[in-house]
Amino acid sequence: MNYEAIVLAAGQGKRMNAGMNKQFLELGGEPLIVRTLEVFERDERCVRIVLVVNPAERSRFEQLLARFRIRKVAALADGGEERQHSVYNGLQALEGEEIVLIHDGARPFVRVHHLHELVNAAVQYGAAIPAVRVKDTIKKANGLFVEQTIDRSSLWAVQTPQAFRLSLIMEAHKAAKQAGYLGTDDASLVERIGKPVKIIEGDYRNIKLTTPEDLLFAEAILASRMAE
Repeated sequence: MNYEAIVLAAGQGKRMNAGMNKQFLELGGEPLIVRTLEVFERDERCVRIVLVVNPAERSRFEQLLARFRIRKVAALADGGEERQHSVYNGLQALEGEEIVLIHDGARPFVRVHHLHELVNAAVQYGAAIPAVRVKDTIKKANGLFVEQTIDRSSLWAVQTPQAFRLSLIMEAHKAAKQAGYLGTDDASLVERIGKPVKIIEGDYRNIKLTTPEDLLFAEAILASRMAE
């Protein structure tokens, strides 16, 4: 089944300490956001992309789309005060495919086969997220003192893109907006209205570039991909 994608690129990425929107940082000679968009550009099942941007940076994004020939971006939506508001603005710009994938612009290493797994699961269950099992021991703390060691066997680290039936994610966002509720991700809004969310085992290399150290990991992942 085909899908539309919302790609979020409006955040300022302050933890990157780059002095600019991290989406414009180059990774292997291409801006980060371009590398992310190219994954969807190559996927024949992706029919349309809505790119959510800071209005002050709109012209710069438009220049990048033209320069790197990203054709599937059909609309640029304005970012909101919070990530959740940005997603909602993106949802308003969709054209009505049954399935939507919501993705962080700073995750350039998602694989196309994972996109398809998520779409298929969303068709069946309504909502699906990629996640990887937590490797490290997790401690719950009170200040800087350990309170409890958490059983990690049931813990997952969640990634994007997250996939939804459009009607379901719209219902979840509208309910959250009406209640003034802010979730940590889109799946949490679906959970809040009592609907199931299916986990698809993800890829540890599908990292989100957040800090300067992440750029080192990203370059290593990119080099390994080029060697495949």
